[in-house]
Amino acid sequence: MVAQPKTYVAKPGSVEQNWYLVDATDCILGRLATDIAMILMGKHRPEYTAHVDTGEFIVVINAEKVVMTGNKLKVRHYAWYNGYNRQKMESYAERLERKPTDLVTMAVKRMLPKNALGRHMLFKLKVYAGSEHPHQAQQPQPASFGHQAS
Repeated sequence: MVAQPKTYVAKPGSVEQNWYLVDATDCILGRLATDIAMILMGKHRPEYTAHVDTGEFIVVINAEKVVMTGNKLKVRHYAWYNGYNRQKMESYAERLERKPTDLVTMAVKRMLPKNALGRHMLFKLKVYAGSEHPHQAQQPQPASFGHQAS
């Protein structure tokens, strides 16, 4: 009888979580969000386990300088119900002007699992509109996620 190799299953707290710093200047929103979501879930690691948080912390700066291809800034809209008879709507361009961090946060949120673990993963994403952030003490490593728009 041949001994079968054992499958490694990560346990909560057994995986070291690093901090990454991402500059979103001239990055395409969707491509940036997919890369960030993969890192937050931990799918870049060989010890990825679906029911354990094996992801990293990510600090995104310059979220106000993110770009979208084509005419999406004017054509696409965020819609939400506000309790009255109709939905509220605003274009991506209006949202980028009013709340620049929401574009990145909402794009990543929709790519994470829709459960308690996904909400926990979203807490590890820190998005800032400008180039300043309060996470210097964690010594985030610079990373280049997303593709630069050309």
